[in-house]
Amino acid sequence: MASLHVRNVDEEIVRKLKERAERNGRSAEAEHRAILAEMLASERPSFDELAARLREITKGRHHTPSEILQRESRDER
Repeated sequence: MASLHVRNVDEEIVRKLKERAERNGRSAEAEHRAILAEMLASERPSFDELAARLREITKGRHHTPSEILQRESRDER
């Protein structure tokens, strides 16, 4: 198995990682592996995929143009 070394990590991050490991009953090293595996196992949708989903969800709805919303907001001040 390969090794991974990370340098110059902020002390606050190290503290939070250790706390998280303790909460989960793991060593810090095991917690680091779990976090990496979890984050890399799930594919995040691209911006284009998210935009397509949003268009599909809101299809057929009336949308107020942003310039009108901005103007109304300015007029309220």
